[in-house]
Order: sequence, then C-alpha cells, then structure tokens
Amino acid sequence: MSRRSPKNQDRRSGRHGTDQQVPAAGRTAAMGPAQDGPMRLQRFLARAGVASRRASEELIAAGRVLVNGQPVQKMGVKVDPDHDVVQVDGKVVTVSQEHVALMLHKPAGYVTTMSDPQGRACVADLVPAERFPGLYPVGRLDRDTTGLLLFVTDGGLGNQLLHPSHHVLKRYLAQVRGVPSRHQVHLLRTGVKLEDGMTAPAEVELLDCGPDATLSIGIREGRNRQVRRMCDAVGHECLALHRSSFGPLELGDLPEGEWRLLDEGELDLLRQVAGMEGGTAL
Repeated sequence: MSRRSPKNQDRRSGRHGTDQQVPAAGRTAAMGPAQDGPMRLQRFLARAGVASRRASEELIAAGRVLVNGQPVQKMGVKVDPDHDVVQVDGKVVTVSQEHVALMLHKPAGYVTTMSDPQGRACVADLVPAERFPGLYPVGRLDRDTTGLLLFVTDGGLGNQLLHPSHHVLKRYLAQVRGVPSRHQVHLLRTGVKLEDGMTAPAEVELLDCGPDATLSIGIREGRNRQVRRMCDAVGHECLALHRSSFGPLELGDLPEGEWRLLDEGELDLLRQVAGMEGGTAL
C-alpha cells in the first residue's frame, strides 16, 4: 500500500470563445504578488490547482466560477491575477508567484490529474497541492504505472520539459510477458510502427531473461501509453511499468507514495535540459 504524507506537515520528503476582459475589482491581499499578466480563466484555474483546463471549462460552463463577483460562463475570458478576484464555489483561489518543483513516487491505482470527476484516486491526493497552489504534473503516467512523476508550479518550465525539441529522456523498467528476441529488442531501439506513427529511436536493454523479461527502456517522446504500446507492437505484453528517471532526476530510494522537493542543484539541471540556462524558471 502507498503511504500518504500529512497535508499539514512541512517535509522535504513526504506526502492535493471570446477574449472578453473582465473588469478589475481591485487588488486584495489574498491575490499575492504580481503574476504573469492576463491569462485565460481556465489556465488560471489550472495554475491555481483547481482542476485541469478541460475540467475548469466545465466549472466555468456550470456557472461555478465568479470573477470580481460576477458569474462567468463564456470561454476565453481573461483575468489578471494581480488585480482580479476569482472564486470557485464561493472560495477565493490564487496563483502563487514563488514556483516550486517536486518529485512523487507514484503508486499504481492513481490517475495523473489534479481532480477527477469520476471520483477515482488521483495524484493530487499525494502531493501538497494546498500548500503550493498551481502545482501540476509534468506529463502523465497511466493509472497502473508507478515511479517518478515530476510536479511544478511554473507552466513555462513544464512546457519546455515536454517540448519535443528538447528530447528529455524518460527511463522505464518494463516487465514483459516472455523474452524478446535480439531482433525484437533491435526493433524497439530503432523504432516500431504504432497507430500514430513510427517511434523515435529508444535506449533499450534486456536486464532479466525470464520467464518474464525485464527491459530498461529510455524514450524521448511523450505519446500516450507509449512504452506499453511499443512492447505490444513487438509481441510482448507489458505486465508492469515503472519510471525510474526523468531527465537528470533519479527516483532513487524515495518510498512509494512519498514526495520530496527538488534541491537547487536539481532545479539547475532541469533548467538546463529545458533550454532555460540562466533563466528564472523557478
């Protein structure tokens, strides 16, 4: 079973359209320091950790979001985090300017989202979302996949890390049914044909030969369920999947279900692989 960290414990390792402009109602202390300027309301809600952008659109359409005391139901409305007051179900929500990044050892059985309308367990239950508003996962691990899941509050850094131009390596341990042949391993390395096109070259090593083999697979793409589909494509069903690293970050001995903040050295390495050397990503 996974372990959740107390939400109120301060731990390094431990554990939730139109372009219509809404008139400002005046800055309040709750809004905090200056932000990134006007942004679409659904993006603001996602940055604040309320819900994904798609789920935020549903909240807006349902009339549950107020901006400066006015209900908003149209998509495309922009808000200025430095001046506008946004409420969801009567509660003021804000976006923090002080960005953080952390890693979670994701257990199986959790969907990678900050909220789930179906009531399923989600990774937001395992990270300090209330302490760090705007925290969101960089990429996804499917419900049954375990391992390193990176979270940031800086959308710019998150987008850069996922951008195809940076080719950030993600390494997985995949237990597959049976033992792939040398030819099948070669196919995984050089590229296999999926329904959405050929995969890019991957770093693949056969670690354990069986009866069910374990493969180390490093990919620089981010397609949906890609590693599982690659294994299926060469005739070996993926029985279990675990992500051990994301770019320069190694999961190490972080216990399952636990999280920890990244240190400054790790943040510098992330900025470098994201092409943000010398920037102010965090």
